[in-house]
Amino acid sequence: MDISVVIPLLNEEESLPELTAWIKRVMDENRYSYEIILIDDGSSDRSWEVIEKLHHENPDVKGIKFRRNYGKSAALHVGFGEVQGNVVITMDADLQDNPEEIPEFFRMITEEKYDLVSGWKKKRYDPVLSKNIPSKFYNWIARRSSGIKIHDFNCGLKAYRKQLVKSIEVYGEMHRYIPIIAKWAGFKKIGEKVVKHQERKYGETKFGFERFIRGPLDLLSVIFIAKFSKRPMHFFGILGTVMFIIGLFAAAWLGISKLIAVSHNIPAPKVVESPYFFLSLTTMIIGTQLFMAGFLAELFSRNSSERNKYLVDKKIV
Repeated sequence: MDISVVIPLLNEEESLPELTAWIKRVMDENRYSYEIILIDDGSSDRSWEVIEKLHHENPDVKGIKFRRNYGKSAALHVGFGEVQGNVVITMDADLQDNPEEIPEFFRMITEEKYDLVSGWKKKRYDPVLSKNIPSKFYNWIARRSSGIKIHDFNCGLKAYRKQLVKSIEVYGEMHRYIPIIAKWAGFKKIGEKVVKHQERKYGETKFGFERFIRGPLDLLSVIFIAKFSKRPMHFFGILGTVMFIIGLFAAAWLGISKLIAVSHNIPAPKVVESPYFFLSLTTMIIGTQLFMAGFLAELFSRNSSERNKYLVDKKIV
């Protein structure tokens, strides 16, 4: 199979028929073999009934329905597990992504041998204050911290090599930073394509102001996990050891100063009466906690069997 199109959705019953028909037209014109996997992320409208109808009309349209809303990362993770196409395309269900971009994405993956091609909505039709400015800020930070020179990390329209999506794990809210996850998984040929962004035709955006908090926190998480998940002691161990040694030397200095004063018959207060003793002791305790608690917490997180466990209610394959 040439292409798998993975589309997460939440309450998009109005746009689905138009979107799938548009994708089918593009696929037929280019003679691609394809599948469209619609992930219903706990919709409360008639989205699933629409998906069932679309499947009866076109068997290449498949569906997965969550019993409740888990988020876009969960939908992508489950969709990636089902794909069969050699090239995987992701897009949003709100008709703001243009299916006419698919052939060029496919060419860049198959002919130019990119591992991942990210869309860049150079001209956006989103609110400036609530979406455009925060998006530019987060993308600037992501570029600086990851070294990946793309402009729009969070663009839903992306193309992937099949091996890539089968090799990475997307959870929490990490869908924003899949290029960073891909890079640290060894897929380093990452490209970018300017895409046409369209105004939303139906419904309203599903993202609220909480993304202003989640965005930078998710970025810190993905960078930390990418760099230290296999070597957590390189971070916690070094930091904890340095703090412990500082506290140890401070305590030793207090003890030696006391011994020197006693040997010269100089009156000196008890070591435990000095505030510096408690500062040095606290530093050693914090160093030990960083060394142990942080390592164990990260170890448990990376090995959690529940992190990507989602309750799928229905499935059409």
